[in-house]
Amino acid sequence: MSGGLAVPVGPAGGAEGGSLSGVPRQPNGRIMEPTYEHELTILMPCLNEAETLAVCIRKAHGYLARSGVVGEVLIADNGSNDGSQQIARDLGARVVEVKAKGYGNALMGGIRAARGSFVIMGDADDSYDFSSLQAFMNELRAGNALVMGNRFLGGIEPGAMPSLHRYLGNPVLSGFGRLFFKTPVGDFHCGLRGFHRESVLALGLTTTGMEFASELIVKARLAGLRISEVPTTLSKDGRSRPPHLRSWRDGWRHLRFLLIFSPRWLFLYPGLAAFVVGAVLTLILLIGPVRIGPVGLDLGTMMYASALTVVGWQSVLFSVLTKIYAAHEGFLPMSDRYRRLFERVSIERGLVLGVVIFLVGVLGAAVQLMRWSGQDFGALDVSHTVRSAIPAVLGIMLGFLTVMFSMFAGILTIPTRGEAMSALPLSEAADVETTAKPEAAVIDQRTA
Repeated sequence: MSGGLAVPVGPAGGAEGGSLSGVPRQPNGRIMEPTYEHELTILMPCLNEAETLAVCIRKAHGYLARSGVVGEVLIADNGSNDGSQQIARDLGARVVEVKAKGYGNALMGGIRAARGSFVIMGDADDSYDFSSLQAFMNELRAGNALVMGNRFLGGIEPGAMPSLHRYLGNPVLSGFGRLFFKTPVGDFHCGLRGFHRESVLALGLTTTGMEFASELIVKARLAGLRISEVPTTLSKDGRSRPPHLRSWRDGWRHLRFLLIFSPRWLFLYPGLAAFVVGAVLTLILLIGPVRIGPVGLDLGTMMYASALTVVGWQSVLFSVLTKIYAAHEGFLPMSDRYRRLFERVSIERGLVLGVVIFLVGVLGAAVQLMRWSGQDFGALDVSHTVRSAIPAVLGIMLGFLTVMFSMFAGILTIPTRGEAMSALPLSEAADVETTAKPEAAVIDQRTA
């Protein structure tokens, strides 16, 4: 493995923007559309929405009748016990039972069961206007794979959104989403959104709870899908019971998802900042104490600065390992810039760098030892000794971390058997398969 770090690309890998795999494609690369019964499925997840479900279904049917769009109304029921299923059937909606609990599970069950090429989803609590969906259809027909509603642009009825969500939760989380993923979406958590069914199924969405709303946008952005936004309104819902949403728990789950899918902001940028600040402070205090007005910085500050340097360096290494692993497993794409960097960096170069840093630290320790022997191993000046020992210890730690990082990065880039098979010509791969099977049979007989 003397070349650059070979980062195998999983199903969603590729250059920044990624690609979708597992979807039938035409020779020109465009997604091959299956045959659909409808152009549009209006999807509503449902858990005990008997109070408001009927009015939502009537509005959806009214839109389909007025617009001439060939479509269906689909209710993804998540275990209602208030008669919601029968209400939906009586009003001509199709009902699919989704046993796995959770907002994300209900929606994925509905998306898989949808018979429309496009899906527009929204909550069944009468907070969204299903009679006014034409703006979404126009954007979908124009080629956008995901069309988000924006309640802040369309208007929020007084009392429809708690102040905590309107002025803190939504703006902060949406701001993080735009910052981390450079997406144009201004309302990450709007429940009314439309999308191209096949494109979304190809994203491999996995979250089961409320964070599904963020996962859909993030993975669509990472896959390079076209995303647009239209104004929509939010009305006070018609339920007499509390909403299923739990503000702090679900807010944290959204933020956690955004951070996990952005190792750059989770590890790299904070790590670089900590490393630079710590290293600069350590180098300055290596010369001697520093006074800034009434504040004096000396050995105590130097020790904390060296610790900050180690923490920052470790965080930077974590970001690289996370990127390698994510690209290997296929849940995060690797940009061309990262790919070029990894092609230039080899395990051996990382090892050499780590060993050099480590030896510099050992050299500093050796110099101290020689000075101590010159004093017949007697008492030394504490200030001078500690000031010299800190950079030596820092070099030993940073060097060791770099060596271990290089070896672990090499482990992450080892091709799996499936990847090695995919690199062989078809005839050779078939030969490998046929010769491997008898060996497996012998092993099975021995173990039996």
